[in-house]
Amino acid sequence: MTPEAAPPHQADISTARGPQAPQPVTTLELFFDLVFVYTLTQLTVVIAHDLSWATAGRVTLLFALLYWMYSAYAYLTNQVPPDRPSRRLLMLFGMGAFLICALCIPHVFDPESNAGVVFGLGFLLVVVVHSVLYTRSHGGDVIWYAVPNSLAALAVTGAGLCSGLVADGLWVLAIAVQFLTPRLAEYGPARRGGRSTSELRVQLGGLHPGHLVERHGLLLIVSFGESVVAIGVGVGDLPFTPGVFTGVFLALTLAGALWWTYFVRDEGGAEHAFAATPPERRWWLAMTAYYYAFVPMLLGVAFLAAGIKKALGHIGEQLHAGPALALAGGVALFLGGDVAFRYAMRMFPVGYRVMAVPVVLATVVLGMRVSALAQLLGLVVALVLMLGVEARWSSCAGRLRAGPVG
Repeated sequence: MTPEAAPPHQADISTARGPQAPQPVTTLELFFDLVFVYTLTQLTVVIAHDLSWATAGRVTLLFALLYWMYSAYAYLTNQVPPDRPSRRLLMLFGMGAFLICALCIPHVFDPESNAGVVFGLGFLLVVVVHSVLYTRSHGGDVIWYAVPNSLAALAVTGAGLCSGLVADGLWVLAIAVQFLTPRLAEYGPARRGGRSTSELRVQLGGLHPGHLVERHGLLLIVSFGESVVAIGVGVGDLPFTPGVFTGVFLALTLAGALWWTYFVRDEGGAEHAFAATPPERRWWLAMTAYYYAFVPMLLGVAFLAAGIKKALGHIGEQLHAGPALALAGGVALFLGGDVAFRYAMRMFPVGYRVMAVPVVLATVVLGMRVSALAQLLGLVVALVLMLGVEARWSSCAGRLRAGPVG
């Protein structure tokens, strides 16, 4: 996420709104999210094609980079809503740039292809469009995030001209540069404009809590659609036997249990926590909860979808290590990210979800030694028991303790 600040005199008066004023997610933002989720679809294709540790690492690099700029756009529209033709057009350009990146994903690391360079240039366009939109309302402060984000895009473009460890190193460099951007955005304008860091933090934290929570919730629910698509792709032309029917039902139940894990309590609790958090701490809370914690959650959905594709095609057979790890690892990643999300928001309990992670990972044995069907059943049982125990025996049953951070 790229937090940007602007002094009051630079703000666009026509769109200045109090952080507590309702600001619903627009249909253009949802359209934007649908395009972005195609990157998850492409990542799922890459994972399913080559279930290896190297692929998992590169997919993580790809998604961390792309989701950084998605988060920047989510922050952008929270502050600069697309309520004018010029802004809408720029958003559409940004969507096109994300689509270019998504189309290149399967061959980004192929040294025989130019996809890596095209991906980098597309990503640079993503950054430029985002920066232009912020410049229109936030003036010169744009430099403190536009420059490092552009350098990250150029590093990725350079990686497309290389191969092996050099290319991977440039990708790591790009992400490292992005991770430094929040500090530059926080301290750079203070030195240049004579504003205090605390004043900048208050400006950065002038978020609309409901909009931010709803926007990321919609992204997550759309990403769950990838799991449903994976069910159809995994079944393909297989005869609809009782085993296949059971596998389909369990895969959908598994996706539903993950939906329940986040949406039944976490989303509402998050909005309350944001509203109760002081503005000077709110933007770091947004970064921690909706970038650092959401990356494993969304990646978990992608890995799970790849595992479902493979598992349903071999529902009565023992799985190889790759598909079994994708199934269990995807659920474990989602749970781990959700635990981090809850902890950042000070929403409890988290202990039951922490204890469920090793249980979920243990289902790899079921997949490899028994069958794909047995592993899907084991995953569903683990999640249902986790949710049931949490609701029944938690001291917070019936209410979610949530409070300001800090």
